[in-house]
Amino acid sequence: MKKYIKFFKYLFEFIVIIVFFFIFKILGLKISTFISRKIFNIFGSIFRSKKVVSKNLKIAFPKITDVEIEDYTNKMWNYYGEIFVEYLFLKKFRYGDLNNNIEVVGQNIFDEIKSKDESVIFISGHFDNFELMAMTIEKSGIKLSAIYRPLNNFFMNKIMESLRTKYICKNQIKKGRSNIRDLLRSFNNGSSIALMIDQRVSEGIKSKFFNKDAYTTTIPAQFVKKFNCKVVPINIERKQNSKFKLTVFNPITFNDNDSIEQITHSLNLWLEKIIINNPSKWIWSHDRWK
Repeated sequence: MKKYIKFFKYLFEFIVIIVFFFIFKILGLKISTFISRKIFNIFGSIFRSKKVVSKNLKIAFPKITDVEIEDYTNKMWNYYGEIFVEYLFLKKFRYGDLNNNIEVVGQNIFDEIKSKDESVIFISGHFDNFELMAMTIEKSGIKLSAIYRPLNNFFMNKIMESLRTKYICKNQIKKGRSNIRDLLRSFNNGSSIALMIDQRVSEGIKSKFFNKDAYTTTIPAQFVKKFNCKVVPINIERKQNSKFKLTVFNPITFNDNDSIEQITHSLNLWLEKIIINNPSKWIWSHDRWK
């Protein structure tokens, strides 16, 4: 019975999303973004628990007030609404009139990686329109493989995989132990790897994140230990409407005797700093400390 309920639930979600995609495509980016913000602000908490968002914010910021929680939550749903619409215009970000809407700070780091033909690990979190980060790396001429998590909704997942392959990063590798071989093969063939390190993973290890244990991916740490490769953090920040600033940070350095646990914790600390700098930009709806 549960199987059928899930099937029809996903089908209903798929139909609703496709209808909105169709309407928003006609209305254009500006008007659609305004409407989408309102929709996500009203209905966001129906699909994602308010309790999870509140609990996560209190873990990260123990002294946070109810007013601040409400403010961060509303801003988060606004960003969700903006990202939802921007999926429809990924082609324009890649090839069209939105191509110049992403300012890159630290382009010299991209250029150095490209000139040396290095394979590095790019890390980040789900900030603003996170999809544009892998797109920008690949547009810079760096050979890239992006790790992604398939959507639970298998109807929508087919569309998302198609969009990601066409406009974000041509080489997409599914998250999970079963695809580690593909990841290693890609890296050994000269491809850099891009992944988000801010989501809960069952195959990870417990590492402190805002002073509380959270299952965290060890892929960057394992690659550092195995290949002595660079870990390059990047972050994207929405400046105004659909204009962004993408910051490429200097590679994080590690000692030869640093353990998997130490490296993983160091990357969590970097992530914390980015979140603290602008808390409303992160996805508090993800049950990170489950």
